[in-house]
Amino acid sequence: MAATLVDLLISARWIIPIIPRGKVFEDCTVVIDQGKIVALLPTVEATRKYNGQQHIQLEQHALLPGLVNTHGHAAMTLLRGYADDLPLHTWLEKHIWPTEAQWISSDFVRDGTELAIAEMLRSGTTCFSDMYFFPDTVAETVNHTGIRSQIAFPVFDFPSAWGRGPEDYIHKGLQLHDDHKDRDLIRIAFGPHAPYSLSTEPMEKIATYAEELDACIQIHLHETKQEITDHISAHGSRPIEWLVEIGLISPLTQCVHMTQINDQDIATLVEHNANVVHCPNSNLKLASGFSPIAEFLNNGINVALGTDGAASNNSLNMFNEINTAALVAKAVAGNASTMNAHEALEMATINGAKAMGWDDHIGSIEAGKSADIIAVSMGAIESEPLYNLPSQLVYTHAGSQVSHAWVNGTALMVDRQLQTLNEHEILTKTRQWQKQLSS
Repeated sequence: MAATLVDLLISARWIIPIIPRGKVFEDCTVVIDQGKIVALLPTVEATRKYNGQQHIQLEQHALLPGLVNTHGHAAMTLLRGYADDLPLHTWLEKHIWPTEAQWISSDFVRDGTELAIAEMLRSGTTCFSDMYFFPDTVAETVNHTGIRSQIAFPVFDFPSAWGRGPEDYIHKGLQLHDDHKDRDLIRIAFGPHAPYSLSTEPMEKIATYAEELDACIQIHLHETKQEITDHISAHGSRPIEWLVEIGLISPLTQCVHMTQINDQDIATLVEHNANVVHCPNSNLKLASGFSPIAEFLNNGINVALGTDGAASNNSLNMFNEINTAALVAKAVAGNASTMNAHEALEMATINGAKAMGWDDHIGSIEAGKSADIIAVSMGAIESEPLYNLPSQLVYTHAGSQVSHAWVNGTALMVDRQLQTLNEHEILTKTRQWQKQLSS
């Protein structure tokens, strides 16, 4: 029987498909055609049944689903290290917002987003969520590079370089949604910044529009003690209670940070089936607090992982985030068995995809899903000896060992060389921005 011709075969020493859970396959091949995963089979069987127009053989590599960075502000990569070692509200109000007011433009966002995408691809991220000004420019950059993205357009009470106020932000965001509703690699979400930066009426409008359009909502929530205290003083309730009254908390909602939590907050998340986006490195750096991940997971709450922006992390390396998430979860729970390596990898793959409503397309290596896949070289000194592959990936900062990345079966990085971005141009533009901002 003649072998079936397909676009691509990727054979690897190990494959962690994420689904089924807890599995590591050895000497297997992913069969890809027209951007989709056709099969995951032992290599001997795959090469008998299929003939790939291209066959990539990675003898010392692990294949995983591309990592999903569920929260960030990509263009803020140009502000990496710009204002460090400060509490959140001082950092925002005295440093970041004034700098953005002076410098933010479409050019700033384009160049910063290209820098961010290059860093993310080089450390294994193939899908990212962004919340920042000029989301139309972010969308253009995503289209150019071929990465996958949820773009949450920001909504504030106050004006910015991108909009005059809530009505203008929402109007532009709805237009952006219409412009990209048929794009395979882009989904537009609502991005009400936070309870302390957006008032009731626009929050209510966002809740209505999101339900009508079946679009996700991403919001910074319960990030600091000050946020909780200020909201109780102003409204007589905790922020999440206020958002429930407005109708903003639902399975479409991605609650970012969630470090200041009580039992009722957890019950609210469970009742409304909302998602939590955990950003442990940013939370630690800004001293925002510790998210009770073990309690979330024990209550069946979907917990995804994000880096936040490079201005408050200062890295977009999701393997670093996986490592910190696993370690902090153990320390906070006081239990070394909390969040094993497989669970940590799930947070950065299928859980992120689920939070975005994209888990039927990405987040695992399964037949029928889009071929968003990364390869990690495991042959270096830092990876030896290798007794337990998931453990090695989670606890040894493997981001610099990512060698290949595919989105929809298209190679975006091969042997650590980016295919759709010019690294020299990115570095040149980045250094020009550094000189301008430093002046």
